[in-house]
Amino acid sequence: MDRVNPPELARPSGFSHAVVAEGRVVLLAGQTGTDAEGRIVDAGVLDQFDRALANLVAALRAAGGSPDDLAQLTIYLVDVEAYRAVGREVGAVWKRHVGAHYPATAAVGVTRLWDRAALVELQGIAVLDVEPRNP
Repeated sequence: MDRVNPPELARPSGFSHAVVAEGRVVLLAGQTGTDAEGRIVDAGVLDQFDRALANLVAALRAAGGSPDDLAQLTIYLVDVEAYRAVGREVGAVWKRHVGAHYPATAAVGVTRLWDRAALVELQGIAVLDVEPRNP
């Protein structure tokens, strides 16, 4: 997977401008900060982001991928300013779960999510290496 950040665009922080990938595509459903019983873990945006990212990575691993296979991520936020206020901490959470690989990313402010207690939802696309086929 090649992460592309052209010099004529602003230097990205926490994302890549483009990702070129070839392989098997894994479409990851939106994940919120829920525990195994489907309950939101905490009222704070940072804790919810942490759990939502852990859930997204768990789904990716179950599909045969790893965090560095993430090609695209959309972050849906009920309170954009609250998210921006913990940006440095979000970066530390990202590095703990994913490492230094940054997908093409968009953050979108929304009025609410499906679960009324959810403050953040993550949806992604991953691309896994093409496995050789047997002749």
